[in-house]
Amino acid sequence: MNLRDFISDLENGGELVRISKEISTEYELANVLNALGERPTIFENVKGFDFPVFGGITSSRDIIARALGTTKEGLLAKTVEALRNPVPPKMVENAPCQEVVIKEPDLDKIPFLMHLPGDGGRYASATVAIIKDPETGRNACYHRLMQVGKNKCTARLIPKRQTRTTYDKTDGEVEMAVCIGSSVAVMIAASLGPPSGVDELAIANALDPTPLVKCVTKDLEVPADAEFVLEGRLVREVDREGPFVDLTETRDFERQEPVFIIDCITHRKDAMYQTLLPGRMEHKILMGMPKEPTIYDEVSKVVDCRNVLITIGGGSWLHGIVQIKKNNPDDGKKAIAAAFEGHKSMKHVIVLDEDVDIYDPVAVEWALATRFQAGKDTVTMLDQPGSSLDPSANHSGKKTLTDKVGLDATMPADVDPAKYVKVKYGEVNLNDYGR
Repeated sequence: MNLRDFISDLENGGELVRISKEISTEYELANVLNALGERPTIFENVKGFDFPVFGGITSSRDIIARALGTTKEGLLAKTVEALRNPVPPKMVENAPCQEVVIKEPDLDKIPFLMHLPGDGGRYASATVAIIKDPETGRNACYHRLMQVGKNKCTARLIPKRQTRTTYDKTDGEVEMAVCIGSSVAVMIAASLGPPSGVDELAIANALDPTPLVKCVTKDLEVPADAEFVLEGRLVREVDREGPFVDLTETRDFERQEPVFIIDCITHRKDAMYQTLLPGRMEHKILMGMPKEPTIYDEVSKVVDCRNVLITIGGGSWLHGIVQIKKNNPDDGKKAIAAAFEGHKSMKHVIVLDEDVDIYDPVAVEWALATRFQAGKDTVTMLDQPGSSLDPSANHSGKKTLTDKVGLDATMPADVDPAKYVKVKYGEVNLNDYGR
C-alpha cells in the first residue's frame, strides 16, 4: 500500500506513535526516536519548521511485510519474485508530490537532522536518489546528503555503485532527483542493488503499484506519491562530506564528495519529512535485508537454497547465513562461494541445513558446535575486496581488502543423520495436570 495508507493502517492498529510536544532537530528528535525503539512515529511539532517528521516505518521485518501484503517468512520469496520479474510502472500527469513547486529552494526550511554529536552537518538520510545512465537507463538507490549551502549538499557516492559509475564516466553534470518520504516498496527496491540495467522502480512496482511522474525541471521520473522531491544536478565540484555514523555504528570519516545542487523542490501540500536513524535498526534492515534475494539467487544456481539471512550482529552487512537442502557432499562449499558472489561486501558466511532455524542465534551456534570442524569445513580467502564499513579491513590502498571466511556447518554426507538431529520431548496438555 502507498505510504499514506500504510501510516493510516498503522495508526488504526494502535502501532503509530504521535509526539505533539515541540521537538528540536538538533539531536533531540533522533534521541527520542531511538528511545522509542524506532517504532513508527510522527513528530507533529518540529521546532523552527512547518513540516512534521516521521520515521520507523521499516524498522522491523514484520512491519515491512505488512506494508507489502505478506509475512516475515514470505518476504524473501516476494522480493526474489519482484527482482526476477520487474513490472514497468505507469506514468501519470498529475501527482501529489508536485502539489507545491519551489523554483528558488532553501534547504534551511526543510528539517534535515543533526543526529549525533560529531556529525559533519545537517543530514538527509531517508533519501532515494534517481538518475539515468545513458547506457543502462534508470537507477534508484540511497545517497545520504549533507547540507553545505542554501541549495547545496554533498552526496556520498560509493565507488562501484551505479550513481558513482555514471558520475565518473560523465564529463558534465548528472541530473539527480532525491525522494524523501517514500513507500516501503520504493525503499526496499532502492536497497536491492540488482544487476546494472535493471530498473529499481520497476521492482518497486512489482512489489506494490508505484506510479511515476515526470520531474518538473529534470528528465527523470519519480514516484508520484513521494512526500518531497529534490530536483538537482551532481556537478564536478567537490566539498566536505562527513563524518557520519554508518551501519556498524562506528563513525565514517570525512571525505571530499560531489556537490549536489538543488534547482527545484516539489512536495505535497501537507508534506511530511522522513528521517532514518544512522546505524540503528531501520538503517540496518534496509541495507541488509535487500541483499538476501541477491544471495539467494546466486546460491540457487549451484545448490538447493532454502533461506538467507543477513544478521544484525554483523552490522546487517558483513555477516550472512545461508540455509540449504544438502544433496551432495560439496554443496556447503559451493554455497559459500556463491554467497560471496551474491554479496561482495560480505565478510563471513555460515551455511546450515534446512532443519536449523536461521533466525535463532542459539540454533545457529548449536549447528556450529555439533556439525562443524574447522580443519575441513572452513573456506578462507585472503586479501579479498571488502567493505569500507569494516574498520578492521586494510584501507591503505585504492581498494579496501579483507580476509573472508565461510563456515560449512551442514551435516557430513557420510554419517548417520540421526546422530546430528536434536531429540524432542513429547507434547502434553498441562491442563490435564491441574495447571
